[in-house]
Amino acid sequence: MVIRNINETPMKPVEIPGVQGAQMAVMVGRADGAPNFALRQFKVAPGGFTPRHAHDYEHEVFIVEGGGTVLLEGQERAVKAGDVIYVPANQEHQFKAAASNGPGAGGLRFLCLVPMTRDCGEPTPGSG
Repeated sequence: MVIRNINETPMKPVEIPGVQGAQMAVMVGRADGAPNFALRQFKVAPGGFTPRHAHDYEHEVFIVEGGGTVLLEGQERAVKAGDVIYVPANQEHQFKAAASNGPGAGGLRFLCLVPMTRDCGEPTPGSG
């Protein structure tokens, strides 16, 4: 059994090209013995963003707090706490936190569910 508190799990900076002010923690993943899915938490500082990218696996996102935008289907759309987003496989996407003086100014915090393995059978990055 694994029980972790979202507010007490240590975050690590996301250090890949195209990222600004993003941190991640694996809430449940491969290291915990989860066979099918990994649940990750992301925090994006005000004005920060995740990389603009696509990959061969879907993921589901729940916005925990804050606000900003998501790039999906070629358009940026506003997101806020309580929103759920489905990101299909191979769809370019990016999350941006609102600037420090706009709506949702506290940054952006979201949970992201991904499959444990990619379509090619390799481990999904960040599924720890």
